[in-house]
Amino acid sequence: MVLDILRAAGNLEPVGFIDADTTLTGTCIAGLPVFGPVNVLAKFRQQKWGHAIVAIGDNRTRLQYATMLGEQGFELVNAIHPRATIADTAVLGRNVVVAAQAAVCTEARLGDCVIINTAAVVDHECEVADAVHVCPGAHLAGRVRVGTGAFIGLGANVIQCTVVGDYAVVGAGAAVIRDVPAYAKVVGIPARIVKTASPAERKPAR
Repeated sequence: MVLDILRAAGNLEPVGFIDADTTLTGTCIAGLPVFGPVNVLAKFRQQKWGHAIVAIGDNRTRLQYATMLGEQGFELVNAIHPRATIADTAVLGRNVVVAAQAAVCTEARLGDCVIINTAAVVDHECEVADAVHVCPGAHLAGRVRVGTGAFIGLGANVIQCTVVGDYAVVGAGAAVIRDVPAYAKVVGIPARIVKTASPAERKPAR
């Protein structure tokens, strides 16, 4: 999907994939080669291929790889579909994906490694921290704050001025009408807590 967005945008020319699955090395995906695992990155820097984007859905893993690429000197780019709507006053970080028909509205702020998926809405003055995934059809009303690594599920709705904590999970179709604590999972209409992560699960991936 990220490759499709980059091709639709037309401002960058993708050259291939890196993948930890070594069985994919030498194969092609959507017409582009899989070069191998991350240890080939040094060769790319020598060839002056200096741009990259992490196309991994898992929030913690995406943030981990983006950090590694930045440390190796790669410039992390964004993938913004031409049929997405981005307000002039919105602020986007690096390694951000905004899919087709998504809307990022007035004075919204997106951190690094954020995914705003197909037809999702981030309304006015929302603050979306690093490594958040807002799934297709999900809606954040005005002035919602979403913490690092949170996951807003398919078709979920979060009412205005609420807070979704770090690494919280909002289930598909949920209606969030009050704050969601960090590391909690909420489901239903209205959303209710069904799980809170254990201390071991709360440690971010490194």
